[in-house]
Amino acid sequence: MGKDKLRKFAEIDTFPNVYQLHLGKVMKGKWAAAHFKNDNPVVLELACGKGEYAVNLAKLFPEKNFIGIDLKGNRIWRGARTGVDEGIHNLAFLRIQIEDILEYFEPGEIDEIWITFADPQPQESREKKRLTFPGFLAKYKILLKAGGKVNLKTDNDGLYNYTCEKVEELQLITHKKTAHLYQSEFADEVLSIKTHYERIYLKHDKNINYIQFSFS
Repeated sequence: MGKDKLRKFAEIDTFPNVYQLHLGKVMKGKWAAAHFKNDNPVVLELACGKGEYAVNLAKLFPEKNFIGIDLKGNRIWRGARTGVDEGIHNLAFLRIQIEDILEYFEPGEIDEIWITFADPQPQESREKKRLTFPGFLAKYKILLKAGGKVNLKTDNDGLYNYTCEKVEELQLITHKKTAHLYQSEFADEVLSIKTHYERIYLKHDKNINYIQFSFS
């Protein structure tokens, strides 16, 4: 591991807005009250990477709490560093395996979930790793409050089509759906937040897919 990665891993240990592995379990059921010290809605960004979406959502919606989740601490460092430097108090990060998410949140603790430009895991042998695989969807259903929504924003047509198929197969409720986000009526202030990689995709005229769905 390079010196820069080691430095970032060491530094996030000192950040008040980052919880790692077993420390995150202590917050189960009390993220809003214990960390954010309010009773505002809690929103997750899964596979958040550098946390660009979580950071921007937290700035747009100070009346909500946002938690970015990823396993790679050197990536989380960027969003967490921004949160500390800019005093974004409704933003936190959790470094865990997303497969273990039910160990860190109580049923019904979450109001909304965002999945933005996650690894599409295109190989058939890795289907169970896709963040919209039915096994993951079953966990989101437990975590979300009644009517809580899941948002998928991706440049990957395969992951988008796969997700649409699973939503239909499982008879979930689709609220918004488009394979061309920026040519659609859905491109509002929230969906127009652009990550570093999304800007690259758009420069190459790549379409951006979006679907929002819920379990009830």
